[in-house]
Amino acid sequence: MEKILVIGAAGQLGSELTRSLADQFGAEQVIATDLNESAQAKFDFCRFQVLNVMDKDGLRNLVKNEKITQIYHLAAVLSAVGEKKPLFAWELNMESLLHVLELAKEFKLNKVYWPSSIAVFGPNTPKINTPQYCVKEPNTVYGISKQAGERWCEYYFQKFNVDVRSLRYPGLIGYKSLPGGGTTDYAVDIYHKALAGEKFDCFLREDSSLPMMYMPDAIKATLDLMNAPSESVKIRSSYNLAAMNFTPKESYESILKHIPDFKIEYNPDFRQSIADSWPDSIDDSCARKDWGWKHDYDLDAMTKDILENLPNFKF
Repeated sequence: MEKILVIGAAGQLGSELTRSLADQFGAEQVIATDLNESAQAKFDFCRFQVLNVMDKDGLRNLVKNEKITQIYHLAAVLSAVGEKKPLFAWELNMESLLHVLELAKEFKLNKVYWPSSIAVFGPNTPKINTPQYCVKEPNTVYGISKQAGERWCEYYFQKFNVDVRSLRYPGLIGYKSLPGGGTTDYAVDIYHKALAGEKFDCFLREDSSLPMMYMPDAIKATLDLMNAPSESVKIRSSYNLAAMNFTPKESYESILKHIPDFKIEYNPDFRQSIADSWPDSIDDSCARKDWGWKHDYDLDAMTKDILENLPNFKF
């Protein structure tokens, strides 16, 4: 029987993914961990433990004592926060991944999941339908750490047969957690402001097109990849993943169909240069071919779902 450890479970992705894992494997088989003890309130549906992923011995003892068979390592410093604390971001993002990969090798874990990002791409990457294999050259510490992490993942698979799997997420949008410091987080915050009847101050230009994905699709993609037979997972660095592409203006116009008096103002800040270095759209044909990836939500379907559900969600 599988025993699942989720590291960084209280984040935007982790809080929803952990519940899906508990539904799949059973509440007693999933341990959610986070640095903050207050995060326990989010996990009444499974076990919870406070964990600092940089505590190598503490992590090892947890994996050993609980007989963990799979790790979902989601803890990271995101793009905008990482630019303010670059050395801290590099240390946490890289050392924590190496801790997990070493434990996977030592204890012969069944599977490891580690998320990458479109942040691996840089200003010299092809912008339209960015291919799986291309020049990357990221210019943020977050992107640099994700590119290096991809190489480590493939290395541990090739050298030590660690079954590590990864997705290059686009901007993720969900209503069950607050923005967490990413460049694409405007697309989360905009719905909160619209429902609150407030004007939205957007930190990107109105025409900044970025690849995006609604959280239910991100959860679906993650579980589809992790449930795929090993022989179907051809790429062990990280798979390109895509669903939709839109600009802040298009997001705003989608909301206007439901909230006609909503207002927006564009005041680009340092995050604009980060967004400008990322692709406009992603070619994820490898994921669709290898393990049958297919998204469900477009922009208007996502907007409708968020505006219907967010007012009733309690943080």
